[in-house]
Amino acid sequence: MPDRAPEPVDRQLPTDEARDLISLVRDIAQREIAPKAAEEEDAGRFPRELFTLLSESGLLGLPYDAEYGGGDQPYEVYLQVLEELAAARLTVGLGVSVHTLASYALAAFGAKEQQAEYLPAMLGGGLLGAYCLSEPSSGSDAASLRTRAVRDGDDWVITGTKAWITHGGIADFYTVMARTGEEGPRGISAFLVPGGAEGLGAAVPEKKMGMKGSPTAQVHLDGVRVPDARRIGEEGQGFAIALSALDGGRLGIAACAIGLAQAALDEALGYATERRQFGKPIADFQGLRFMLADMATQIEAGRALYLAAARLRDAGRPFAKQAAMAKLHCTDTAMRVTTDAVQVLGGYGYTADFPAERLMREAKVLQIVEGTNQIQRMVIARHLAGPETR
Repeated sequence: MPDRAPEPVDRQLPTDEARDLISLVRDIAQREIAPKAAEEEDAGRFPRELFTLLSESGLLGLPYDAEYGGGDQPYEVYLQVLEELAAARLTVGLGVSVHTLASYALAAFGAKEQQAEYLPAMLGGGLLGAYCLSEPSSGSDAASLRTRAVRDGDDWVITGTKAWITHGGIADFYTVMARTGEEGPRGISAFLVPGGAEGLGAAVPEKKMGMKGSPTAQVHLDGVRVPDARRIGEEGQGFAIALSALDGGRLGIAACAIGLAQAALDEALGYATERRQFGKPIADFQGLRFMLADMATQIEAGRALYLAAARLRDAGRPFAKQAAMAKLHCTDTAMRVTTDAVQVLGGYGYTADFPAERLMREAKVLQIVEGTNQIQRMVIARHLAGPETR
């Protein structure tokens, strides 16, 4: 392992409070997260106690209102927190992003009474959330989902299967999109389902290439009864809520991708400055210096892109196109940079003794989750050229 300690990212933060927050996150990352990351990922262990610590530290509700236990932080600050967490361990950074995504529907579309009742525990009470949109037969075509909620008096009875659910089987609450009306996007509604609801269960977690510590599983809803008071928004509004949530969620994935890429660059740079061949550090060879320069440039460009989109969001301006661009560019960057990091380390990069191979395996999933990068290109093109002709 390289002994060279990486330099912290030089961040432009809007307030002293934000600078203190980043310092807190870096301290937690260095003391509590990074030292155990490789061992726990290899063992497939989810660090639930870390999420309890993050909740107690006020880090699970950063972009939401302080009135309900949130941190009242702008998205540009929240995303940089995610980047720091993901650089230490992607399972943690992505987990915080998914929890924030799962909390969004209630925070943005819930009634005041619902927010007052449920949000404090979700944002600062140690709970962990999951977001349930995808299904075995509806991934990219999310509007064709088949999970159905049927009205029964003051309750809804939900039946169906959700797929690829991060925190599936361990979450304390699930934001579930289910069909309550006609086929297509206008017949979908959103529900807040307790993790302990009768009839709710999860399959054995998927065996994945990377992120083995983060459980991803199918979630089965077998006649799960949920009161109408847990329906979020209006009937038929669920798909619009889901898409709105994903715009912000894509920025979370972009930030995590840049954190992962930064970790890979730090590893490669540390190795290159210490490893000697032909009588000098390999960082002195121009071919490798150019590779490191390209890696750093791609990371800085990605960081600037996701922050520009976040600032649009914070200003209340449209940002969906920029969110798709950020998700596309940052996750492709993570794949390129981690691949190059393995190359810099040579044979050592291909071994589990160094983190480069794990970072490379983890980077791949970021090009797939919360809308594949092919879907991001479709979203961007629609903003540029309008909908496809039929």
